[in-house]
Amino acid sequence: MAVKTVLVYPEPLLKELSVPIDGFDDSVRNLLQDLVDTMIDAGHSVGIAAPQIGDLRRAVVVDVSNSKLGKKQQNHGLIQMVNPEIIEREGSCEVREGCMSVPDYTGNVTRAESIVVQYQDENNQHRVIRAEGFEAIAIQHEIDHLDGLLFLDRVSSLKTGLFRRKH
Repeated sequence: MAVKTVLVYPEPLLKELSVPIDGFDDSVRNLLQDLVDTMIDAGHSVGIAAPQIGDLRRAVVVDVSNSKLGKKQQNHGLIQMVNPEIIEREGSCEVREGCMSVPDYTGNVTRAESIVVQYQDENNQHRVIRAEGFEAIAIQHEIDHLDGLLFLDRVSSLKTGLFRRKH
C-alpha cells in the first residue's frame, strides 16, 4: 500500500488508547500493509504500531528476523497482529529500547522475558504464540503503543536510564 509518516513524541495521538478492531475488511488489510511497508522503509525497525502512523486501531506488526538480536534466537518472522493481547508473562529483564517515535533517545526498560500473545493474523485467523527474548520485548513495546504508552513511560529513572542517541 504505502509508506506512512511516523508520528514523533510529543504528538498527542501517541498517548491515546487504541480501539479494538471489529470486523475484518479491506481497511484492516490496508492498515496492516501500511504498517509493514513503513517498518521496512525505516530500514532498522523491528516493529510498528498503528498509532505511530496516526491510526487508533489495535494493530501492530513485528519482525525481528533481520536484526542482529533477532537472528540469534528463534523467532516467528513477520507477525501481523490485530487486537493483540498478552495472556501470559514469564521472567523479567532490563533492556535498552529505542523507538521511531522517540528518535533522539533510548532508555532502559524492564520487560517480561517470555510472553504468550493471542491475536488475529492478516487472514483473520485466531493465533496464540509464545515469544521469547528480543521478539517478546519487541511485541511488548508495540502493544504498549496501543495503550498510549511509550518506552519513556517505562524508564525506571529518567535521570540514569535515558540516553541521547548519537547520530
